[in-house]
Amino acid sequence: MGGKSPVPLLVDGKRVDGRLPEDHRPVTMRVGVLPNASGSALVGYGNTVVLAAVYGPREAMPRHIALPDTGVLRVRYHMAPFSTDERKSPAPTRREIEISKVVRQALEPVIFLEQFPKSSIDVFLEVLQADGSTRVTSITAASLALADSGIPMRDLVVGVSIGKIGDTVVVDLNKLEDNYGDGDMPIAVVYRRSWITLMQADGSWTVDEVKKAIGLAFRAAEPIYKMERDTLKGRYSEQAIVS
Repeated sequence: MGGKSPVPLLVDGKRVDGRLPEDHRPVTMRVGVLPNASGSALVGYGNTVVLAAVYGPREAMPRHIALPDTGVLRVRYHMAPFSTDERKSPAPTRREIEISKVVRQALEPVIFLEQFPKSSIDVFLEVLQADGSTRVTSITAASLALADSGIPMRDLVVGVSIGKIGDTVVVDLNKLEDNYGDGDMPIAVVYRRSWITLMQADGSWTVDEVKKAIGLAFRAAEPIYKMERDTLKGRYSEQAIVS
């Protein structure tokens, strides 16, 4: 984050890809894309594409991780070697380990883990194409895949990235904005309950900018949340027709 961008990030109120500050990139989503997984989802925020797969609940292995009165959620976030312009090493990086942890923390509050003592629920996230906002795209994909698996949840989670270009607060950072913007604030929201389950911040933010960022995150989350619900309803309708 920071440094000099190769192109201006904001010109006459428009961003490098033509969007206004409050505009989110087009969102795409599908569920049930991996037949062998308990649940799966493919989510795109613009050119960022993440595949999520859920396995479980199943007996926690190794057994020492098992808890007697609740289940364990495990998340592995990974960027495919071909997901960026420069080939990435397949070995897990410190950043991937950190994002795995924060995605887990964003999801835990909505899952009824207490219904699965001594069990684990494993979420695997593979970034197939990276163009900014990969962690929040992953949160949305993981939430959808968990719902697709039938694991009981309080509600769906939506990930939204907020950033700063100069003094302008913007929604859904692309790669250039992620790399060269003046601030980055990934947020995960449970839209209907007005919960925030993840909020991080890089850069310098005033109190008013933080308030604006939260408001923009919830406004951006509303149509994504509705799309999540519609995608899941479509999946169940297809299953009913097939059966």
